[in-house]
Order: sequence, then C-alpha cells, then structure tokens
Amino acid sequence: MPLSLSDFPRNRRAFVLAAIYALIMAASFYLSYEVRFDFVVPEQYQYERLRLIALAVGVKLVALIAVGQLGSMLTYFSIPDLMRVTWAMTGSSVLLFLFRFMGEGYSSPRGALLTDYLISMAGVCVMRLGTRLYRERVTSGRRVDQVPQQRIAIVGAGDAGASIAHEFVNTPARGFKPVMFFDDDAEKHGKQVHGVPVLGPPEMIARLNPPPDITKVVIAMPSASAKRIREVVQLMTQRGYKVETLPSIEELASGRVTATRIRPVEIQDLLGRDPVQLDTVAIRHLVEGKAVMVTGAGGSIGAELCRQIAALNPLRLIMVEQSEGALFLIEQELSESGLGSMALPIVADILNTRRMEFVFAHHHPAIIFHAAAHKHVFMMERQPREAVRNNVTGTRQVAELAAKHGAEAFILISTDKAINPTSVMGATKRLAEIQMQALQANGAGATKFMAVRFGNVLGSSGSVVPIFKRQIANGGPVTVTHPDVTRYFMTIPEAVALVLQSAVLGKGGEIFVLNMGKPVKIVDLARQMIVLSGLRVGEDIEIRFTGLKPGEKLFEELQHVDEEHTTTAHPYVIRFITKAGVNGNMKADVEELEKNIYALENNAVKERLQRLIPEYTPHLE
Repeated sequence: MPLSLSDFPRNRRAFVLAAIYALIMAASFYLSYEVRFDFVVPEQYQYERLRLIALAVGVKLVALIAVGQLGSMLTYFSIPDLMRVTWAMTGSSVLLFLFRFMGEGYSSPRGALLTDYLISMAGVCVMRLGTRLYRERVTSGRRVDQVPQQRIAIVGAGDAGASIAHEFVNTPARGFKPVMFFDDDAEKHGKQVHGVPVLGPPEMIARLNPPPDITKVVIAMPSASAKRIREVVQLMTQRGYKVETLPSIEELASGRVTATRIRPVEIQDLLGRDPVQLDTVAIRHLVEGKAVMVTGAGGSIGAELCRQIAALNPLRLIMVEQSEGALFLIEQELSESGLGSMALPIVADILNTRRMEFVFAHHHPAIIFHAAAHKHVFMMERQPREAVRNNVTGTRQVAELAAKHGAEAFILISTDKAINPTSVMGATKRLAEIQMQALQANGAGATKFMAVRFGNVLGSSGSVVPIFKRQIANGGPVTVTHPDVTRYFMTIPEAVALVLQSAVLGKGGEIFVLNMGKPVKIVDLARQMIVLSGLRVGEDIEIRFTGLKPGEKLFEELQHVDEEHTTTAHPYVIRFITKAGVNGNMKADVEELEKNIYALENNAVKERLQRLIPEYTPHLE
C-alpha cells in the first residue's frame, strides 16, 4: 500500500528513533566486552564481538518495537515506559543467552551478556530521561523566560503535596517554584520532598524570622477536616499570604478535576463537614434499572440529583424542566460525561396536567424526586399567587399522577423554612408537605409519599454566597440583613446524597430532616469571604446591614410544635412524624383557594394561607 504524504514525517521519525536505539545497543554490546575483559579484549573475542553485534542489535530492536517504544514520544518518560523498556531488555538478553546453546558461533561470554544487559538498560533510560529533562528544564524554560517564578509554600507533605511539588518542579512553565513544606506530621519535619524541605507544622510560619519570601500558600490536604482547613487559612491570610487549595476528596472522586489542579479556597472548604458515609448499596438498589423522574431538573438541587442518579445506572432518567436553557445545560453535561444515553430531557410545566399526564403515561416513572418549586423568599412574598400555584397545586398534581400511575415513591424536596413559617414560600412548602401526608393517609395507591427538609445549600441560585462574591468583585459593600441572622448550610452534593439516603429509609408519610450541623452567622460568612478574596473588612470592603426583608427570620427552626422526631439508621437523617392528624377539610379549603387565587389581593392570599397553616405568621402589606 503506497504511503501518503502525511505518513512521511511519522515514518521518518520512527526511522531516526530506530537508528538512535540501534546506536545505543551497538555501543552497549561493544562496551560490555571491554568491561568483561578489563578493557584488554583478547583478539579472538574482538572478532566474535564484531560478528555478533548485528545479531544483538537486531534482537533488541525487535523487542523494543514489540513493546511499542518506536511509537512513544521521547520527551515523555515515566514508570510505565520504564517497565516496558525493562521487559524488552530482559527478554532480548534472555534470548541472546539461549543462543549459546545453538553452538559456538552464537556464543558470547556470560559476563559480557550480563554487562550488556545492564549497560543497554542504562543507556536507553538515560537517553529517554535526558530528553524529558531537556523538554521540562530547557525547552519549557525558554518559553517562560519573561514570566517570574512565584515562590510558594505547600501545606501538606503527603501524596497530594508531593504530586503538586513534583508537577511544579518539573514544569517551570507553570510559573511556580515550591520552596518549603509545612505538615502536621512530626515524622516528616526536617526531611525533603522532591528536594523541598519540610520545615514543621503550619503554625511555624509565625516563628520564621525573617518572614518567608513567598507569594502564595497552597493547601494540599484533601482529606483534612473543614476545621483544620479553616485554621490554616486564617493563619496564612493573617500574614498577608494568598491561599489556594487542591480539590477535596469528593471532587477528585467525581473525576471532574485532577490532583494537581489548584484553585482559590472557597467558603465551602471552610464550612464543610466530614465526608458523609452513605448506604451506597441500598441507594443503588433504589434506582438501578428503574425509570426515575426529577422535576425541576435544571435547578441547583434538581441538576445534582440528575448527576448522582445517572451514576447509579437507572433504566431512564426523566428530566422534567420548564426552562429549556437550564435543561439543555444538564443534558449536555451528562452527555459529555458518558451518561447521556439514559437521560431523557423533557420540557414541561408541572402545572400543565395534560402534558404531565402524557409524560407519566408514556415513561412510567417508578421513583419521582420533586424539586420543581418557587423558592426565593422575598420574590414570592410579593407574588404569593405564583408560590401557591407552583408549590402547592403543582406538587399535589404531580403527586396524584404518581399515585395514579403506580409509582413506587414520591419524594418532595422541602425546606427548613416550612417550620413555623414567616414567609409565603415557607407556608406553601409546609402546605405541600401536609398534602403529601394526606395522600399517604388516604392510601393513594401503593405509592410512598415523603418529604425531605434541609436549609441553605452553598452555591445554589439565590444563595448568599454568589451574591457576596458579586458584591466583593464590585468593590462592596457586602450587604447583610442583620448582625445576628444565622442560617444552616450544606453543600449541594451532600444535601442531594442525603436526599437519596432518606428515600431509601422512607416507609411513607414521613418528613425527613437532614442534620445541618451548627448554624452559621451570615456576617461571619461575609467576613470570611472578604478575607479569602485577599481584602480587609472595613478598609477594602465595607459590610452594611440592611434590615430583615419581609418573610425572613433571624434563625431557622428544625422542628414544628406538632412533630415528634425519631432517629434513623443514618446519623445525619432524622425522621419527623406529625402528632396531629391531617385536617379532613384541608383538600376542599385548598381547592377553594386555588380556584379564587387570581381574584384575591396579596394580603388575602396570605390570610387564607394562615387559616390553612395556623402556625404561619404572615407579613401583611
């Protein structure tokens, strides 16, 4: 078959590489006789050496070709390449030794063969390593002659820290030069990692005199607790150092980031908790091989539900979302991660009963996670009709379709704002919870109805974190409603993982509450985010208090007065059971409210909600 023009550079490169390897093999075989005879080779062996050198070179070249060394790039040499070279040289040397049994014409001294094996191995490895070092230290260095090298300190001299130090030392083009390590492990103090000394614990930086000449501190402790990360960040930022970090264990496990990707420290790193242990076998059994529906699939919680459920091998993942733009993004993300074959994106409004009836009838979801909702407190306070329609009517209609079509379970994503609500959003979510319990109590088919409450999730739309980020980027001020306001926080992946765990634990009729840890003062959150941005509170960025908005609380509650809680098999999931029965007239009252919703003023809607939810304290205009 004739070669095309594009084949010539590749074949020429292989020819040149074969010539280099042949030269190394020939030199090593020739030198092995010199070493064997103390550089005084008898005449008979000089003739033998010249006669057998072509055989030795040919056998070794065939071995190198067999392990793919002519197709590898010279400037990239690592442990797998070393193993392949070792196998090639070992196999060819064994073959040359076996030739001794074919007669004297193919025989070389055993000492010469052993020496040839060692020298040829060393020659190939030195050549490969030399080309790699040339690329890393010389060629790459020339490209960044004008780029100043940032001197950095690394906190954490374990595997993660060693990987990042190795990456920076060997690729100066990245512009970082590790000059010191800090680590809590006393056994590592005084030692070196890739030539970089481990000075002591992070607290030692305060005792160094003069202060270290570094521009950045990289925290390389993926498994460290949030408390320890917070201590180190505070220690370094107080001394004016910019702090960055490596991905957490959860980020690494997701496969979306690599171990050497550094990023700025986020507030999630400081507020996070120890990794949550889940019953992964039971969760997988819940969804594997089944059709699973997620409503509100384009939202923060809905999208993360889709990510985690798709990884559990469902038969189909039915993603229902009103916003086609948001639905497109999560569908594209799943496709790019190789999970798009099971994803079924459906543009639909949950209030459109004919459309939702069609979806249920054609796709038969067994498990429904209902995340579609209007959730922004202040916006819904001014538009209570839409909160009632979406959060109450929409939830009930989807739940009734689930029962009608024989779904196994319906899980409502609720909120801690549903407890003794002071906002329309909280009141409508509480009413949605009550309707779930009413459907369960009335025995609506074999479907298990349950709700899961949790507080604020970091990074979700409407969360204070992106708002504070934008305000800091704009130079401030950072606005906080009240100096004493507190909220519970968890990360989106953690919240969703516990929602899946709750779905496994549910028997029907329960409200699950996720253990949110300790409440966080919003003003403290604002201060930490300003410091993480390398700015000073009060000097560079001002914090301004604006007063509580209508419907907002100073603090969120965890339990309603009519609820009693019990523990579950998971320490982060609490089961709540309502002691009072469900009001038998509730359905009729709700239907009357829905029927007249657009004939009522805002205050009238809130007063009707208060009749349905006596513990609701409305803010009347």
